[in-house]
Amino acid sequence: MEYIDTIMDLTCNEVEKAKAAALQVLLNNMNGPFMGLPRTAAWGYPEPYTRDLMFSVLGMAASGNRYLIGSIEKTLTVLAGNQSLRGHIPSFVHDPLNRGASDTTPLFLLAVAIYRRCTGKTEFLEEAVQKALTWMEYQSPSDDYLISQQPTSDWRDEQWVLGYGLYVNVLSYAYLSMLGYPERAFQLKIAMQAFTITNGTNPQHNTGAPVPQKPYYALWAYKEYKSDRFDLLGNSLAIISGLASPDMAESMLDWIEGECLQMKAKNELAVPLPPNLFPFILPGDKDWLPRYSQYNRPGEYHNGGIWPFISALHIAALVAAGKNRLAEEKLFELTRLIKVSDNPDLEYGFNEWYKAQTAEAKGQDWQTWSASLYLYAAKCVAEERVVFFNDF
Repeated sequence: MEYIDTIMDLTCNEVEKAKAAALQVLLNNMNGPFMGLPRTAAWGYPEPYTRDLMFSVLGMAASGNRYLIGSIEKTLTVLAGNQSLRGHIPSFVHDPLNRGASDTTPLFLLAVAIYRRCTGKTEFLEEAVQKALTWMEYQSPSDDYLISQQPTSDWRDEQWVLGYGLYVNVLSYAYLSMLGYPERAFQLKIAMQAFTITNGTNPQHNTGAPVPQKPYYALWAYKEYKSDRFDLLGNSLAIISGLASPDMAESMLDWIEGECLQMKAKNELAVPLPPNLFPFILPGDKDWLPRYSQYNRPGEYHNGGIWPFISALHIAALVAAGKNRLAEEKLFELTRLIKVSDNPDLEYGFNEWYKAQTAEAKGQDWQTWSASLYLYAAKCVAEERVVFFNDF
């Protein structure tokens, strides 16, 4: 056996060990103190945060573990029972009065679609699904399918996304496609590419429109305002869901690699895994806010931290684009990173997020979505397909 083959075998063995550890985390977190619903993390986050658990459905369903799949059904059923009169899904699974998130309802719809595919229960929670779909229709102020949101209402509770955000709209495209509404999905895709006219003559890209001279989608946009910082989560989901064309996906993923090399050369990135946002928002930038100096510093948290659940979706996007070797390499890098923990006694940290410049664990260990999405990425790499998304 050649040296490179030996290294590959050793690394693949590490992936198998990490998968076993991820499953242990999920089973440990499955029964929390709130109605027996899953914990968001083993320590620090005992509550069942809706968005975290809806993303975690991907890895839990992909695991094939019957206990975890049963936990998915319980979580979705409780959410449906706590749905608002008009169809909105709460931010905590157990608390119907904790509302206001822009991404919980689209994530619920996506999670139900995945659960249906996983179990064959094609009508599961249909009444709740229809109410949620109606709620989402009313989130489009212009009635052109584009979903609007308030600042800090999506997963980025310390970062402003204004007007039409890429991430929430890509989620909407994904659930419409997976739940069997191809015409509505197509119309949303068209809306995300459309121009608006301001001052009678000046064409401006709406959200989702490719950033000029850059092969990715804008973070957010509204009328003449927009942010062209790169959103790894939204753009990875755009590739996974099929919203991005194959040519755009390939160009975007190549561009990411080039940008990461430049960040490493400038000591802005300690590992070859892209941050969740770049370039970082710096003091003095027009989108810098005073709170960021304490809660959202450059290379940290939502301002460029490395989040394992997003890295896993980036790996799935590489698989979707046919870059299987690179996806495997990134999986090996993620396997190394998730061993880093805040608690030195843990063999695997599956921490919430890592500082880009140093790869230090900065969040909670044994985070549910960090472990779950690792399992999902590993399955996508092993099967060389984007699990649950390849069939529509």
